[in-house]
Amino acid sequence: GQRAARRDGLWSAGVPPTEQPLFGLQRSDHLESPSADRRPDPVVDVDALRGGYLGLLVDLGEGFWSLRGSLRLGGLVDIGTQCALVRLASGNFVFLDSYPLTDAIRAQVDALTDGGTKVEAILNLHPFHTLHCEWMHSAFPQAKLYGTARHVDHLPELPWETLRCEHDALAELYAEDFAFSVPRGVTLVSDDESVHFSSVLALHRASGTVHVDDTFVYLRKGFPLSLLPFTGRFGFHPTLAKALEPRAGAADEFREWAIELGIDWADAGCIAAAHNALLPLDAEELPELIGAALGRVKPVLDAHRAEYG
Repeated sequence: GQRAARRDGLWSAGVPPTEQPLFGLQRSDHLESPSADRRPDPVVDVDALRGGYLGLLVDLGEGFWSLRGSLRLGGLVDIGTQCALVRLASGNFVFLDSYPLTDAIRAQVDALTDGGTKVEAILNLHPFHTLHCEWMHSAFPQAKLYGTARHVDHLPELPWETLRCEHDALAELYAEDFAFSVPRGVTLVSDDESVHFSSVLALHRASGTVHVDDTFVYLRKGFPLSLLPFTGRFGFHPTLAKALEPRAGAADEFREWAIELGIDWADAGCIAAAHNALLPLDAEELPELIGAALGRVKPVLDAHRAEYG
């Protein structure tokens, strides 16, 4: 079924790109197959890939391909990034977010999308993920270009569509294929440009994949990032305290949003996190993970209530 296919696709992701296809990944002969009742531990970790890592296109099944990318802070620490290619029920495709494709991955994408002609839109979901929007537009100029209000302000020379990714009308436009959610109680675009907490989260209905930039993080890194308390654990981006709106009720609104998301998206089968890994989920696991994450940020929410009400 759908979730078994996802397990197979993720299981061999630690094999170098030169040793296997970059999409529709085959299970590596030297890895033991996961049991049928439990998905394998998440395995996509850019530091664990041997040699020449430029990107990995992981087939999560049911028309969702996650491109695992590289993003180095200060040119040193690679925290990873992502975009996704998604096949719509119509047979056309969209990209979620922007990232430059290697020649090898572009060839795979062209094979899937009839030379790129079936890519109908690029949806840029995080207001601060703007580095590669120009490249993506130049690579797929026929695709409608959607972004948040900050994308439009930051890159006014690009031909943005009128609808913004945070608008309900865009969610309605793609409602057959996706559910979208914008966190409540936090600012989507903070005045502090180091605060990248909020984004537009996307659930692909067919594959059960949640594509999320920053709001949720699942970081799998080696030393020294392995020393961080949130490495290897699903949780909220560490800038939550600065992202909460400075007003009464914001902390409660955020908590209620997170609980509702866990309930509404309880059947999700995988988290694709920009920073930096894929997290396969068991049925009904997402509400538990969100509940645990809320428990860990309770002091942050309590402190906000104490100050603002």
